[in-house]
Amino acid sequence: MAKRFAFIGLTIAAGLLATSSFGQTNINGTTNTITTAVPFLRISPDARSGAMGDVGIAISPDANAQYWNLSKLPFATKPYGISLTYTPWLKDLVPDIFLAYISGYSKFGQNDNQAISASFRYFSLGEINYTDQLGQPQGTGKPNELALDLGYSRRLSENLSAGLGFRYIHSAIASGLTVGPQTAQYSPGNAVGADLGVYYTKTKEIDEFRNRNISLGAILSNVGSKISYTSTRRDFIPINLGLGGAYTYQADEYNKVTFALDLNKLLVPTPIDTNTDNDPVDRPEYDPRNDKGIVSGMLGSFGDAPGGFSEEIKEFQVSLGAEYWYQNQFAVRAGYFYENRDKGNRKYLTVGLGVRYQVFNLNFSYLIPSGSDINRNPLSNTLRFSLLFEFDRKNKDSESGSTTP
Repeated sequence: MAKRFAFIGLTIAAGLLATSSFGQTNINGTTNTITTAVPFLRISPDARSGAMGDVGIAISPDANAQYWNLSKLPFATKPYGISLTYTPWLKDLVPDIFLAYISGYSKFGQNDNQAISASFRYFSLGEINYTDQLGQPQGTGKPNELALDLGYSRRLSENLSAGLGFRYIHSAIASGLTVGPQTAQYSPGNAVGADLGVYYTKTKEIDEFRNRNISLGAILSNVGSKISYTSTRRDFIPINLGLGGAYTYQADEYNKVTFALDLNKLLVPTPIDTNTDNDPVDRPEYDPRNDKGIVSGMLGSFGDAPGGFSEEIKEFQVSLGAEYWYQNQFAVRAGYFYENRDKGNRKYLTVGLGVRYQVFNLNFSYLIPSGSDINRNPLSNTLRFSLLFEFDRKNKDSESGSTTP
C-alpha cells in the first residue's frame, strides 16, 4: 500500500500537475528537469527499439515507424504490416500499470511509393486512491491516457521520403478530483498534435551478398495545442525534435549488423526560478512558461536555458543501439540511453532478442536496472515483447494463390 501511495505522488507530480513542480534554475549547476503534460507520448512503444537504447528514427522501417518516423514506411520491405506491444510499467512497485500499443500500415500507389498508417496507444495507471495535500481520502479512480494517430507518407525520390501524421490525445488523469490551494476541479484534458518526418536511405552494393547502407532521419513530433485539466492553466505537450542515423553492413548472405544513433530534444520552454519577490512561492500553480505560445515556445527552447549554451547542450538525450541478424531470422540487440543528470538523470543499458519466421516476428527487450529511488527507470526488471506481422500482396495473376516476391 505504501508503494502505491508513493506512486500516486509521482503520478500527480509528473502527469496531472505536469509543469507545476519544476526544478530550480541550472545557473549554479542545480537540477532543472524539463517536464510536460502527457509524458506517456515519449515512452518507447516497441520492444525492438527498446532493446537498442530507444533508437528508431533511422533504423530499417517496420510497422512501429508510425511512432519513430512515419516517413520511413514507403521503404518498408513488405506492403502491409501490423505490430502489437505490451509494456508493463513500474512493475517493481505496482502490478496493474501498463502501456498497450498497436500500429499498422499499408503501401499503395505506383511501385508502392506511398503509405497510410495508423496507431493507438493506451496508458493505464490502474486503480488509484486519491488523497489531498493533507493525506485525506479524495476517492478512487482508474486514470488513463490514450493517443490515436493517422499518417500519410510518400517517397519523393529513389532515396528520399517524407511523412505527415496527426494525433488526438485524451488524458483522464483525475476526473472530478478537487485539489490545490484554490480547490480547482480537474477534468479530462484533450489536445491535438502533428508529426512531420523525413528519411534518406542509400545502399551501396559490394557484390552479390555484401552491401552497405546509410540511413538518416529527422522527426518533429507532437507539435500541437496545449492541454488543460482546469480552467486556470494550460500545459505544453512534449513537442520533440529527433535526429537519427544508422549504418548497416551486410557481411554475407547470413550475417548483417546495424549501428544507430539518435539525438532528441524537447522543444518546450526550460523552467525558470519563480522564487522571487515578484512571483512569491505561495503561487505553486503558476508556471511562467505557459504564458508563451506554441511557436514562440518551440523557437525559444533553443536559447532559453538559464545556464546558457552549456545548459542547452545538456537538454539533448542520446541513444545508441546495435542489432545483429543471422539469416534474417534471429536477432541480438543491445543499446544505451543517456540523459544528463541535471535534466532527469536517466541512464540505462538495454538488451533484447528477435525471431522472424515467414510473416511473424517476435521481439523481446529488457532494461538492465540502474539508479535508485526517483532515478530508477520505470522499466527496470521488466521484460516486454512485441508481435509484428508483415504481409506480401496477393498476386492477382496467379491462380495458385502464391504471393509476389
